[in-house]
Amino acid sequence: MTHSDRTVCPCGSDRRLADCCGRYHAGESAPTPEALMRSRFSAFSLDLTDYLLATWHPGSRPPSLKSDAATVWTRLEVLESGQEGERGWVHFRATFREGRRWSVLEESSRFVLEADCWFYLDGDPTVQRLKPGRNAPCPCGSGRKFKACCDQA
Repeated sequence: MTHSDRTVCPCGSDRRLADCCGRYHAGESAPTPEALMRSRFSAFSLDLTDYLLATWHPGSRPPSLKSDAATVWTRLEVLESGQEGERGWVHFRATFREGRRWSVLEESSRFVLEADCWFYLDGDPTVQRLKPGRNAPCPCGSGRKFKACCDQA
């Protein structure tokens, strides 16, 4: 059993990585814009920059992505998703931590289907800083109080 067989998928599905986003990271095409978005969130969490570039549409893809071990992606919330023909969209919130600072990225992303593969096209991101109180719910989504969860990190 490999590491990915035992790991819970970062996308929040509560499934094993190998049975969820890991199969897309291994080369299977994501069947929907939401599946691609979830696999890209997982790729950010796992620092899979090659996958991120491969699933970014060539017309809007940056020439490279730097590895970013300082950012820890902790939670994904898909607020809305859909598709019409060869166009798709996903509106999501992604919570992350950089050191002891917490933030949430909210984006309405656009996707395009080409040659039976979905690609991330672009999005309209906003980033908001979070300042969780010690007795507030932890931003990671565990359901525990911040002081008993990630405040210890």
